[in-house]
Amino acid sequence: MVRLSRRKKLLPQRSALRPIVPSPAGRRATQDLIIDGYQPAQMIEDLRKYQAELEVQNKALRYSQLEAEGASERFATLFSNVPLALMVVDEDGLVLASNAMALRLFQPLESDPPLNFLLPFVSAAHADEVAVAVLNAKTAGTCEVNEVVFLAGLQGTFTGDLHIARIENPVDDLAHFICAIIDQGPLLTERKALQHSADVLRQRNEDLLMSEKRMAAIINSSLDAIVCVDEHQCITVFNPAATTLFECPADQAYGSPLGRFLPAVEKAIDDGDVFAQTTLGEFQANTLQGKPIFVEISVSIERRLRARPSQAATDRQALNQRNPDRRSSAITTIFARDLTTRKKAEAQRLALETQLRESQKMQAMGTMAGGIAHDFNNILSAILGNVELAKQDTSADASALTSLNEIEKAGRRARDLVRQILTFSRNEQPKRIPIQLGEVVQETVRLVKVTLPPSVELKVRVPYTSPPVLADATQVEQALLNVCTNAILSMGTDKGTVSITLGQTPLTDPLSGRLGLAPGGYVTLSVQDTGSGMTAATMERIFEPFYTTRQVGQGTGLGLAVVHGIMQTHQGAIDVQSALGQGSQFTLYFPITEQAAFATPIEPEVFKEVQGKGKRILYVDDDQSLVFLVTRALTRKGFEVTTFTEPMEAQAALEDTSREFDLLVTDYNMPGYSGLDLLRASKRIRPNLPVALASGYVTPEIEKGAVQAGACALIYKPNDISELCETVQRLVSDGNDA
Repeated sequence: MVRLSRRKKLLPQRSALRPIVPSPAGRRATQDLIIDGYQPAQMIEDLRKYQAELEVQNKALRYSQLEAEGASERFATLFSNVPLALMVVDEDGLVLASNAMALRLFQPLESDPPLNFLLPFVSAAHADEVAVAVLNAKTAGTCEVNEVVFLAGLQGTFTGDLHIARIENPVDDLAHFICAIIDQGPLLTERKALQHSADVLRQRNEDLLMSEKRMAAIINSSLDAIVCVDEHQCITVFNPAATTLFECPADQAYGSPLGRFLPAVEKAIDDGDVFAQTTLGEFQANTLQGKPIFVEISVSIERRLRARPSQAATDRQALNQRNPDRRSSAITTIFARDLTTRKKAEAQRLALETQLRESQKMQAMGTMAGGIAHDFNNILSAILGNVELAKQDTSADASALTSLNEIEKAGRRARDLVRQILTFSRNEQPKRIPIQLGEVVQETVRLVKVTLPPSVELKVRVPYTSPPVLADATQVEQALLNVCTNAILSMGTDKGTVSITLGQTPLTDPLSGRLGLAPGGYVTLSVQDTGSGMTAATMERIFEPFYTTRQVGQGTGLGLAVVHGIMQTHQGAIDVQSALGQGSQFTLYFPITEQAAFATPIEPEVFKEVQGKGKRILYVDDDQSLVFLVTRALTRKGFEVTTFTEPMEAQAALEDTSREFDLLVTDYNMPGYSGLDLLRASKRIRPNLPVALASGYVTPEIEKGAVQAGACALIYKPNDISELCETVQRLVSDGNDA
């Protein structure tokens, strides 16, 4: 602010300085007049000089006044039009003057409060800071506060930097300040935009780093070999799968030419016959040691354009027209997949498909066998039952009794065979009980001798006793029969010997580890022959299903596979020793059990003579021959028998309150309405009536369902007539006791 200084010398009034012009007579008189020794002429001359000096000073004064007025106008114009908010404020905060920019910022609307004091327009968060800044400016001359939030009228705020400078105040003792406020809104917006850009850039860098890490993880964990080469076909990336496939460490592969491992692929890339993304197909590759392998190749090319000589050959131009990207240097990524595993898998798939077809065929045969076995069970029940009745009607010295006994023996064997067929068809777990294998071996030997050719001698060495084992006698018999059959067939038409030996041996760690068994005591059942023997390759596959060395029609390849499966279900193992031309020896290992030593067999209650005494039996079976047989057998024992072949008719009889029954015996497998349905219906109609369920094949599921439904007993078909009568009498007696 410009301030003009006061002159120290007081100038006379203009009227006092006006010159006095004397008349000629007066001039002559004054020339002769002397006043106090000062001549008038000299006085006039001095007055004229003084007048000229006063005129010069007056002119300078008018010039200075004009300059001051111009400076004041220029300052006012600058103060009003400068693009900064300017205010003149005293130390009490009173706004003495403010320019248009300050009014525009602090009083945007006419209705807003006037800008009389500065501090009310400062936000509460910065009021103390601004007050301290004013005090500092009073002592130091200047002070500034950055990013102060000011109130813009009643509705808004703005952020600005406050600069305070002290100015002189000649009027009073209060300090005056000129305050300049620089609006930082645009700068803050730009700063925030820059900060946002920096944050975005930082996030992009982090994403890029994360992407690189993910890409490295993908490359390193890929099951396919990934090899990257530069424009010179030199390897730059060699992932762990590539080190495994090409049997080369990564540090030895870096910088090597691609042709070191994939010569055909390198040639294809050099010839330009590769598009940006393509599958090249199967190629022969080389490991580091030069071993040939076969791989499937896919290629991805990232190209960088480069100039190409204009005098290229015509064939190259045609190639470039077909593949424009050929004229660029490239970074190529090669994906190599080892076809060894795929080819093995393909061969395995074909083998599995063949096995599946054979398995489906066997499953269909098993289903058919199961259906036939069910009906055959009923036929066997009728045969065995009628044989029993016929034996009762035949005297002890009759010659027909021998035939009846043979019929009964054959029927029992057929019954065991049917149960075996049902076990095979339904793939049930064997029912293992403590048994002596000697009895099973003797029974199997009788079956083997039936089919033994005259050229083969059978030797059996079975001790009188052997430790008990947990086994299913039927399945053990089947396994031994299959091994013996295989031994007999291995000798063909030549003479030879088949030896069956039952023994006991403790397994040590080396042998048990090879067989996959725990060390301990085992009962061994070995079959040794003097046949043709086997090669090592054949021995590796003899337990594969459907694998056979026989001619078509002489074997199915299931015999030894069944033996292997049986030994696994018995927690045992089978060991094979063979040499070509020297015969073979199969040894079955069964773990010894201690259960037999502690088990006390529960003997069923034996009825010396079955007497029905008029007890009423309701018998239901869909087979007419069994209904006829049971009626005859139970009637002979004194029971009153009511039979039905239709389960719905039997249910109607149960609903008839006028009819009384002491026991219900129903077949399990009946079309349309099973015995289990009839059992549930009977428990609903007559809760206290004992019910027995009869079936030719009782599985754990059937047994569990029957017990849950309320069955008192399960009767196995086919069974002896005497056994059936004893079971019926026991159930009737238990029902009466209840």
